[in-house]
Amino acid sequence: MKHVVFKDRIKLYIRAGNGGDGCVSFRREKFIPHGGPDGGDGGHGGSVILRCDDNEDSLLSLYYKPHQRAKHAQHGMGSQCHGRNSDDCIVTVAPGTVVTDAETDEYLGELLSDGEELLVAKGGKGGIGNLRFKSSTNQAPREFTEGTLGEEKVLWLELKLKADVGLVGYPNAGKSTLLSQLTHAHPKIAPYPFTTINPIVGTMEYPNFSRLKFADIPGLIEGAHDGVGLGHQFLRHIERSRFILFVLDMAGTDERNPTDDFLHLRDELRLHMEELSCTPYLVVANKMDSPDAEEFLKEFKERTDENIIEISAELGEGLEPIKDYLYTHFFETRKVIQETAELEAELENADEG
Repeated sequence: MKHVVFKDRIKLYIRAGNGGDGCVSFRREKFIPHGGPDGGDGGHGGSVILRCDDNEDSLLSLYYKPHQRAKHAQHGMGSQCHGRNSDDCIVTVAPGTVVTDAETDEYLGELLSDGEELLVAKGGKGGIGNLRFKSSTNQAPREFTEGTLGEEKVLWLELKLKADVGLVGYPNAGKSTLLSQLTHAHPKIAPYPFTTINPIVGTMEYPNFSRLKFADIPGLIEGAHDGVGLGHQFLRHIERSRFILFVLDMAGTDERNPTDDFLHLRDELRLHMEELSCTPYLVVANKMDSPDAEEFLKEFKERTDENIIEISAELGEGLEPIKDYLYTHFFETRKVIQETAELEAELENADEG
């Protein structure tokens, strides 16, 4: 059996619980010859609810458990006893999960924040017991209603990883090595292209316990937005990245030109989604320990005016500037914006006073 380590698109079969039937019952006690109806209502069936959990980074657990069902409710009982409601079936998913109906293609919603919930199948309502049918003209009703059926659906769950930083580059550019140096992730690393065949997620932690989540997607090649190569099916994982690191192979592997690689990568992201052109980014020149790196770097600076950081991920050299740059972008800049907003609010309140 093939060992699966990552799933970002699965089909989920769900069924909510049925409502319990109402009860037909009459009070029977000594010395009370005409006790009257006392049949209780049925309980409500459990619903199926998707809940976002930051501790999840894949749909792998649901790949092995594609059938999720809530329990049926209890029927109503005599002595005016209400049937017990069934508990909801809570299904945890990773942030960035998009939910659609597999049969109608209807978009049902997406879950982005930890704890966010989405009701995908509503449980059936409980039936009414004969006690509720009692009236001045109907003293001994035998009517009742059955509980309604819970909803049953087939869903497509598609994951678009929600990461702070997305690593983008050509195959064998050193993205996996860089990820292993910056985070505690342990991706497969080998000296040949397409060693990364699934998105890999890692978390980088600063001394003050601030954290950034990284997502490494399989290497892209020209035409990826049209389905060329392995990376096209994972381009969606870069859509929600708040920052992009372009990792360039300055060794000129496979006779590629790093500058051309960067320009092609920018085009591929733009053609996949126009909004990605506005995502902040930083260019990383990897493999600067190779013989041809300086020449390629000089050409890159002549043909572009991009800010670039020189590193050797394999040797662990030049990583601190990347960490500092990202810290400034995510934490210090955010702090300045927050302080400015608070100051403006104080000035506005002072003017009103």
